[in-house]
Amino acid sequence: MSASRMQWEQLLSTRRFKVRDGVICETHTPATLEGAAGLRSDFHIDHDRVVFSSAFRRLGRKTQVHPLAPNDHTHNRLTHSVEVASVGRSLGNRVGAMLQAAGSLPPGYTPFDIGGAVQVACLAHDIGNPPFGHTGEDALREWFRDPTHSQWLQGLGAAERQDIQTYEGNAHGLRMVSTLEMYRGEGGMRLTSAALGALIKYPWTSDAQPAQARGKFNLYRTELPYFERVAAELGLIRKGEHEWARHPLSYLMEAADDICYAILDLEDAVEIGILDVHEFEALFSHFGEMERVWHTQDITQKCAMLRGIAVGRCVAEVAEKFMLHQDTLLTGRFPGKDLIDVCAQDIKRTLLDAKALASQKVYRHRTKLVTELASYPCIGTVLDIVVPAVYTQVTQGPQALGARQALALGLLPAAPLHGSSLYLAYMAVLDYIGGMTDNYAANLAREISGVGIL
Repeated sequence: MSASRMQWEQLLSTRRFKVRDGVICETHTPATLEGAAGLRSDFHIDHDRVVFSSAFRRLGRKTQVHPLAPNDHTHNRLTHSVEVASVGRSLGNRVGAMLQAAGSLPPGYTPFDIGGAVQVACLAHDIGNPPFGHTGEDALREWFRDPTHSQWLQGLGAAERQDIQTYEGNAHGLRMVSTLEMYRGEGGMRLTSAALGALIKYPWTSDAQPAQARGKFNLYRTELPYFERVAAELGLIRKGEHEWARHPLSYLMEAADDICYAILDLEDAVEIGILDVHEFEALFSHFGEMERVWHTQDITQKCAMLRGIAVGRCVAEVAEKFMLHQDTLLTGRFPGKDLIDVCAQDIKRTLLDAKALASQKVYRHRTKLVTELASYPCIGTVLDIVVPAVYTQVTQGPQALGARQALALGLLPAAPLHGSSLYLAYMAVLDYIGGMTDNYAANLAREISGVGIL
């Protein structure tokens, strides 16, 4: 039976886990083994492992809001993740100081450890996103759910089929850091348990009740055993067979992301001429400190000043509400949808208005719509060629492959073997396409369609 209240001593665990011969066990990588003693904390090591990963680097060519945007100042997933990490660190440091003042911070930890754990989670929060952002997720799901493609799903179990038909960037993010990057198949980056806990917004599988209700999940079947071990280490409250209460710090990571995309997506829109600066200014004019802003004529500087004021107000408010609701966060009974939901009305309303304005004028802008529409046939072109080849190879063997299918298997980093798991083979296909940048996916689709042959 799970405990009814999570404890900070467990929630901040710096234990790391590896996988050897299918067995999940603790790995010993203290800071003294990776650098001079005292110069890097465990969370600094986590930070460096994420930053130096190829998956993180690829975020530089992945969509934030505007696919294949011609303006070099526009945010991509990499710059977005770095900015979210900055806000998350500020949130974590502030909450850490408040926990320390309240006598709730365990011995041996500092407020900066809270900030460090949240910062790592923020850096990795989009690391599983496919090309073309959320539209890319939809394109992958739509292809596998198309009734005309049902023949390729024969032989999958119900839970396996649910995973394959529901590409989820959050679940692929956990897969990146715990399976695919660094120690591939042996625990991935082997991040601290606390950082992994802070990363997981939806600690349940694709067939769990919350996933059916919200359409979001963080756990593919492939990573479930690993997360089981991490959840036990953190003392996360179990709510179902494959469902846990969220780690409290995941709410700070989520809030940092919400703050950044609500404000910075609009700043991008002003930069590329979709939104008028006065609309941006009107949203945040009630936050105070506006005299300097009103005397600033440079639009870019004005937006930057407004953004700084807004982020500062949001960070202070979110940290305060985290402490106010600490008990419900630790018992897994937090009443709000997220921390923004319980913020003061002026903060909450401003962020909601910012999202509404982005939805009306930014996300539905023609330039964005056209590129998003093009992402469906782009991703579909690759799947049309790769999936039948993988299915034939696994279920019938190489002798049944047509010439085109044999060529298609050559696209994959490693072709599946005859008789191997079809589920794992398809997960490898999702890894392959999900890891592409926008540019790579667009170029590959054009080339294999024959359009780019000359």
